[in-house]
Amino acid sequence: MHDLSVESAWDECLDIIKDNISYQKYKSWFEPIKPVSLQNGTLTIQVPSQFWYEWLEEHYYNMLRSTLAKVLGPEGKLEYSIVMEKSDQFENNRSVRMPQRPMGPVQPQETNGYPESQPERIENPFVIPGIRKTKIDSNLNTNYVFERFIEGDCNRLARSAAMAIADNPGSNSFNPFFVYGPTGLGKTHLVQSIGNKIKEKYGDEKSVLYISSEAFTNEFVHAIRNNRASEFSMFYRNIDVLMVDDIQFFSGKEKTQEEFFHIFNALHQDGKQIILSSDRAPKDVPDIEERLISRFGWGLSADLKMPEYETRYAILERKANDNGIEIDPQIIEFIAHNFKSNVRDLEGAIIKLLAHASLQNIDDIDLAMAKRVLKDMVKESNTQISIESIQNYVCDYFGIDTNKVREKTRKQEIVEARQIAMYLSKKFTKSSLKTIGLHFGGRDHSTVIHAISTVEERISTSPKHKKMVEELHQRIEVASL
Repeated sequence: MHDLSVESAWDECLDIIKDNISYQKYKSWFEPIKPVSLQNGTLTIQVPSQFWYEWLEEHYYNMLRSTLAKVLGPEGKLEYSIVMEKSDQFENNRSVRMPQRPMGPVQPQETNGYPESQPERIENPFVIPGIRKTKIDSNLNTNYVFERFIEGDCNRLARSAAMAIADNPGSNSFNPFFVYGPTGLGKTHLVQSIGNKIKEKYGDEKSVLYISSEAFTNEFVHAIRNNRASEFSMFYRNIDVLMVDDIQFFSGKEKTQEEFFHIFNALHQDGKQIILSSDRAPKDVPDIEERLISRFGWGLSADLKMPEYETRYAILERKANDNGIEIDPQIIEFIAHNFKSNVRDLEGAIIKLLAHASLQNIDDIDLAMAKRVLKDMVKESNTQISIESIQNYVCDYFGIDTNKVREKTRKQEIVEARQIAMYLSKKFTKSSLKTIGLHFGGRDHSTVIHAISTVEERISTSPKHKKMVEELHQRIEVASL
């Protein structure tokens, strides 16, 4: 193996990788990679950009690590040579080198059939009897840090509590900390940010472990089969900060729940920090023992909501900046308006756009290209903008509930939002004045006429109002392309 050339070594890796992912993913993510060097057991590969490196590390880390161990041996290492965009300081493209996330050596294993996103198996030290404290792998993704978690109204409480816990784990009133919300809103990112901050602050002084509820259950079953349940329990009781993700998967697993109940009690009594996540509130998790539900409520429960427009925009800006790429604000607006469900969809959209640009060697991404590349990801066609969607855009801009513009309230802010929404409804739809009025709480056509003339007068006399209407006009225009 040590006599391999860099090309031969990478070809062997690719042969294994081909058997474990789809052809399309192989073509998109691995075919463009170029082998650079093979020295002292370290294989260096060149990837087109920073986002490429991050994508491989997040989605194919385990597979790459196992593949490398099989080709180069347990001590084999991977290094990335990242092509950086040209800037003012560098006239031509340059490259920087980044190592793969550090982990202990692994033994070569059969990779065929290895799921590309399968989580790392936790190497629990409880298999070595008599060892009370052992340095363990926290199983944290080092990319998940607070600095990269965009704060907004949708997550402010959860993020603030998480940062307080990271500063003083176990010695706060947020124990346990239970964070919940639909998939793709950043629960795992937030939970692991706490772990990474604690590791940064305390080093090896505190043992930190992140584990999914599914992996916890599998480890428990494995321990029982091997008559090591007591060692399993002892291991977890010695963790200083325990993070269990997707706790809802404990549903219906009575033995696992019983074991976790005792571990929870021991940790809490010893002042250890417990952090849990779920896709729903504690009381709504089905088939969980009442005594566990009660304990979940001892600390703080904080939910993550769907990100509002401003937060979606900020997330996309950060993702582009992280990758060292400038994207036209119109494109960011287009994505922010069309991907509203969760953060994962937002990041998936921009990654797809950047990947397409890299593969096609396109330097300038324009709006037409963004629409073309992302059209299959857009949930619904916006070619015919509706009055309801205009109401949503306007109310989102003003920060008020959409139903308010349909009610009979005369509060100045709501009246102004209602009038602008009527004005824009006339601009963007073919609806009659009567139809527009019906969508605003059954108002008659004369009210709509008055609203339109009022907005037109304000646009002509007030620069502030003119800018406001122009911004809304542009948002709706971009979203309807």
